[in-house]
Amino acid sequence: MILYPAIDLKDGQAVRLVHGDMDRATVFNDDPAAQARAFVDAGCKWLHLVDLNGAFAGTPVNAAPVEAILKACPVPAQLGGGIRDMATIEMWLSKGLERVILGTVAVENPDLVREAARAFPGHVAVGIDARDGKVATKGWATETDVDATDLAKSFEDAGVAAIIYTDINRDGAMGGPNIPATEALAQAVTIPVIASGGVSSLDDLTALKDTGVISGAISGRALYDGAIDLAAALAMLKG
Repeated sequence: MILYPAIDLKDGQAVRLVHGDMDRATVFNDDPAAQARAFVDAGCKWLHLVDLNGAFAGTPVNAAPVEAILKACPVPAQLGGGIRDMATIEMWLSKGLERVILGTVAVENPDLVREAARAFPGHVAVGIDARDGKVATKGWATETDVDATDLAKSFEDAGVAAIIYTDINRDGAMGGPNIPATEALAQAVTIPVIASGGVSSLDDLTALKDTGVISGAISGRALYDGAIDLAAALAMLKG
């Protein structure tokens, strides 16, 4: 199981939100590239980036810090937030991003996801952010009646590289991930599923790994707060 350290970008800084609330942001580093390098130095093999402003704006806002991270770090990175057309997908992949994460458009324009996955095999992931099992879009500000599992299943034949499943009620709250819901989703599809939201201890990572069906986990606040030691976590996941 791959551990993805998260760098959430708001106004050019690395922050963490609670439950996706932009008014409840804690700034952890005003130099996101330095933060990324610290994660890489600790041994991480991937980075998970989110353009929070972009998620609300519908277009990239924190492009400069993302580009600085891509230049500073030799490991692959995936990015979500504000990526809602083919031109933006092409732009990010041309700049060295390994994987784009399509969330809002997965609901509003699923054909774009399919087109992008065909055009860029292995470089397109779907972000499914859910509150009580129902998908939320546009930076989690818009509730839908779309069932998270149904949405995931709809992309079974699309060739997407992964599904990033976030339980919004757990995100940034340090209360542990929603393992039953994530495991059920992973069992419902053949696409690799990455868990996000509430991953706050080595025990959480062990429990996710022990399901045998979850391919990755994203953690942010716990790494910044020291609740998870990144090097120790990576060593544990290797074992």
